[in-house]
Amino acid sequence: MEKIKSVSVFCGASSGENPMYADIAYQTGRTLAERGYRLIYGGAKVGLMGQVANGALHHDAQVIGVIPDFLRTKEIVHNELTKLIIVDSMHQRKMKMNELSDVIIALPGGFGTLEELFEMLTWGQLGLHQKPIGVLNVNGFYDALILQADKMVQEGFLNQNNRDMLLSADNIEQLFELIDNFVPMPAPKWMSNQQT
Repeated sequence: MEKIKSVSVFCGASSGENPMYADIAYQTGRTLAERGYRLIYGGAKVGLMGQVANGALHHDAQVIGVIPDFLRTKEIVHNELTKLIIVDSMHQRKMKMNELSDVIIALPGGFGTLEELFEMLTWGQLGLHQKPIGVLNVNGFYDALILQADKMVQEGFLNQNNRDMLLSADNIEQLFELIDNFVPMPAPKWMSNQQT
């Protein structure tokens, strides 16, 4: 795997009920900074999004926010970012975040976080990128999702290689150990044949 420079983090615009989620988001931002990585995230100052940005900014990391224009007008934009990129839609936000990053991580969040995570997994499955994708499974937050992915394999809707694209760990150090050792799958044969 090439040297990591930037990490996209998808996470909730809420903080959740348990204070540990805000703590782990801040710690994630700090860890990115300590590793010399640039944070790419959704641009907001609220919830876990604000905490991961603060953790990176308070430890001298570059932080790039990507936000759709309709959300910017709701005054949730973090005003201390290294750079803010304004796009037209949620889809453009995901495309830009993917374009700018080498690694994708999901922290706890709601439907939006899951939608972003699954689009990145789907793009990886289709061979559109070969980036490591991980969930930070703090407090067992993603246990049910991991079981569901295993169930998809058991029932024949997902092959094991694609299931293995989803890395998971319950702390950020262990997750980065998995990311550092990640070996991307070769592009799907049907994609390779189409390109020749």
